[in-house]
Amino acid sequence: MNATYLPADYLPVLIQLGLALGFIVTTMLVTHNIGPKRNSQKKDDPFECGIPVQGDARTPISIKYFLIAILFVLFDVEVIFLYPWAVNFKGLGITGFIEMVLFMGLLLAGFYYVIRKGVLNWE
Repeated sequence: MNATYLPADYLPVLIQLGLALGFIVTTMLVTHNIGPKRNSQKKDDPFECGIPVQGDARTPISIKYFLIAILFVLFDVEVIFLYPWAVNFKGLGITGFIEMVLFMGLLLAGFYYVIRKGVLNWE
């Protein structure tokens, strides 16, 4: 097996990348130039599920909303790590069990910290 790679080895990848980018740029330019341009008050209005526009889109949103979203993603991703551990539970032995107990302990400590800080209290 040849362990040294020459720049010519990457030529097919570069050709495919160039063709893909060329196709994207060409498609965007052609559709922009030949597409209809009909502007009207009705067409230019923002549309949100049939609900009439109210107020400004730049109204401040409570930081609690973003904290809840970030915490959901954080704990959701951590729970994803439980699946491979459960699949390989027998193969990991006691070391894998201890590591998962430590992982769950840190996860629960973080959850306890979040609850003590009152992040999940929506007022």
